[in-house]
Amino acid sequence: MKILVVEDEPKTLQAIQQGLEESQFEVDIAYDGLIAKRLALKNTYALIISDVVIPGLNGFELVRELRQQGLTTPVLLLTALGETEDKISGFDAGADQYLTKPFQFAELLARVRSLTKRSSMVSMTAQTLRYAGLEMNLDAKAVSRDGQPIDLTAREFALLEYLMRNQGRVLSKPDIAEHVWDLNFDTGTNVVEVYINYLRKKVDKDFSKKLIHTQFGMGYVLKED
Repeated sequence: MKILVVEDEPKTLQAIQQGLEESQFEVDIAYDGLIAKRLALKNTYALIISDVVIPGLNGFELVRELRQQGLTTPVLLLTALGETEDKISGFDAGADQYLTKPFQFAELLARVRSLTKRSSMVSMTAQTLRYAGLEMNLDAKAVSRDGQPIDLTAREFALLEYLMRNQGRVLSKPDIAEHVWDLNFDTGTNVVEVYINYLRKKVDKDFSKKLIHTQFGMGYVLKED
């Protein structure tokens, strides 16, 4: 599998490249966002790993522009920025995971394997989840409620999918973080609450019957009133 690594710090780039190649991955490198964008649109990668603070286009801008071009390659952002707002910016731009520096290479490798495995899984049949007027087409990435289309970001879609697959079951914040944001996610942040609120505004706000509920001290559940 070929991976694109975008990093302008030579020692960090060399360490990541060496570790990935020793783990049997083929690696292309870029020192700035503009070069990375050209490479990503020209070549086929199983994964893009990018620092956030890079010349040309920063990591957020890079991911956003690649998504606008229709590129669905998984993206893992690396950064020293660890605030919740920064993570939300990355996810909203279209990133799949977010790893805060400093990190152990073993942790990076675990995420790489998780994301490359996911990108290689292809669904050959249409899948639709339905609950109380809510309908989710997993192939078309389309959501509607009572026939009314609902526009979701990739992260909101993943969160709603997890809720729908576990309808009626109370899901804790660590549970949601693990399944929607993958392993080793920092559950000390309020990202889960933020995205639950995003979903509520889109799924429940214009409807009298609310579906997304808080079980105080326990988590969240998708159920009818």
